[in-house]
Amino acid sequence: MASKKEIIDIIRIINSEHIGPITFYKLLAKYDTLEGIIKNKSPFLLNYEEAENLYENCLKQDIKIITYNDDVYPQNLKPIDDAPPLIYAKGNINLLNTPCVAIVGARNASINGRKTAARIAYDLAVAGRCIISGMARGIDTSAHKGAMYALEQRGPTIAVLGTGIDVVYPKENEGLYQQIIEQGCVISEFPPSTLPQASNFPRRNRIIAAIAEATIVIEASLKSGSLITAQKAISYGRQIFAVPGTPMDGRASGANKLIKDGALLIENAKDVISHLGKSEDRIILNKPQKQLEISFDEQKITPKSQTQKIKIIDYLNFDGVYVDEIIRASGMDAAGVALELLELEMNGRIQRLPGNKVALIKQK
Repeated sequence: MASKKEIIDIIRIINSEHIGPITFYKLLAKYDTLEGIIKNKSPFLLNYEEAENLYENCLKQDIKIITYNDDVYPQNLKPIDDAPPLIYAKGNINLLNTPCVAIVGARNASINGRKTAARIAYDLAVAGRCIISGMARGIDTSAHKGAMYALEQRGPTIAVLGTGIDVVYPKENEGLYQQIIEQGCVISEFPPSTLPQASNFPRRNRIIAAIAEATIVIEASLKSGSLITAQKAISYGRQIFAVPGTPMDGRASGANKLIKDGALLIENAKDVISHLGKSEDRIILNKPQKQLEISFDEQKITPKSQTQKIKIIDYLNFDGVYVDEIIRASGMDAAGVALELLELEMNGRIQRLPGNKVALIKQK
């Protein structure tokens, strides 16, 4: 990891007016070292005291600062010409260099779109992929939650923020933010306390597109940020997948256009893995499993072989129940229980608690 001085020097440079990532690297090429930039541009840079205060505040909040030359810096991100010189992170930073798939889409997503995102994320996590998204409402939120319900609620996910690392946006995702920190990783290129601004989110999207080996678009309009992510991914030579939708729904127009333009049409995680092409992934997804009957209206997921359907919600209470206990009591397999709990959470019926527990939410 970089030294305190190196980090403070980068903070001084990158947080100065008129200096973005591209200018930063041009200055570094011109002056050879950070010290060279500081020496020649000092009057125009953030002062040392402010930069040191930012550094110290990060330490107090357990915020990790990763620089462009650190080993844990995302290797897929390094080659792009505007890669952030430093990243603020909370959680498991080792995930930044694991195989990732991005799932992005509409904020005002339909219930079917959200369930599709969650199921694909869940299955990809089982197949060894870390799911990366932007923690926005709708598809992003569903993808993060789907991933985290996998692998006995230990599935990995990365959230890339368009705000400071300590600013949760939207505010309703405070619980999700905490869960991702505990189970995955949250990152941002913006200094702590940076509030949401429209110009920040396209910058956020390029990071998602670069880190991921592939990007999946689900329900996106023609002018959505998700298409910016897809276009960036294409420019980085990444694979693009899209879930088709009805032409009558404007939320499907972006994904449908991507398919017309050459993106691969997918319906499930198996389609994704078959194109990414690792044999061990195909083995995982093709293992014989109990078929699941999914009823969105009744919020039930039960093995078809059962003659009597089980209501998982009957095993829950307001204080919290261990998921392992639900699995034992219901007789369902872990995947079936996890997917039904995920649907209940997405419908606002339950909440996740620390220690692999879930609890009912009191309805107003």
